[in-house]
Amino acid sequence: FEMQTKGLVEVKNPNELFLNERSQEAIPGSAIIVTNEGTRPFLVEIQALVGTTPYPTPRRVANGVDTGRVLQILAVLEKRVGLNLSKQDVYINVMGGVDVDEPSADLGIAIAIATCARDVVVDSQTVIIGEIGLSGEIHPVNNIEKRLNEAAASGFKKAVIPYANRNIQHEKIKTIPVKRLIDAITACITPGVNVQS
Repeated sequence: FEMQTKGLVEVKNPNELFLNERSQEAIPGSAIIVTNEGTRPFLVEIQALVGTTPYPTPRRVANGVDTGRVLQILAVLEKRVGLNLSKQDVYINVMGGVDVDEPSADLGIAIAIATCARDVVVDSQTVIIGEIGLSGEIHPVNNIEKRLNEAAASGFKKAVIPYANRNIQHEKIKTIPVKRLIDAITACITPGVNVQS
């Protein structure tokens, strides 16, 4: 629902609320996830900013996601992917002021951080769904079919999903099952697109 002058009005497509500010031009550090609010899936954008810190201890700031979860994801990126973030400030923001508290957002957060750190972009037609384990494996998520339906209805063409959810096929969206975080990063990056400094 959205508050308007005549009171609360039902929002027919909540994805428009959370994705309408999204830049038409792909930028490093941006990833679209499909999260559940109760039983209803909707798409939100996760943004990350990674930069060198002038301080001895780098800052870790998270808006809309649990800071402890972000610290765990950063540790996995360093240990399992080899991304050195020990001298980098990392900021994470969920667009639209939404609080995302389910583990299926892990993979989107990791992809946003990795693409910002490496200055590459995620394919703009891709949504990202998956929970990350401490060894870098991607765990399955629930309601995968509903999530894919929502992504397809919003015009997305590709979904990176956990390998354990690979049996779910969709006629309008191509699924890319991944077992490990490094495979997901490779699958998300637009081939041949780098950002010029």
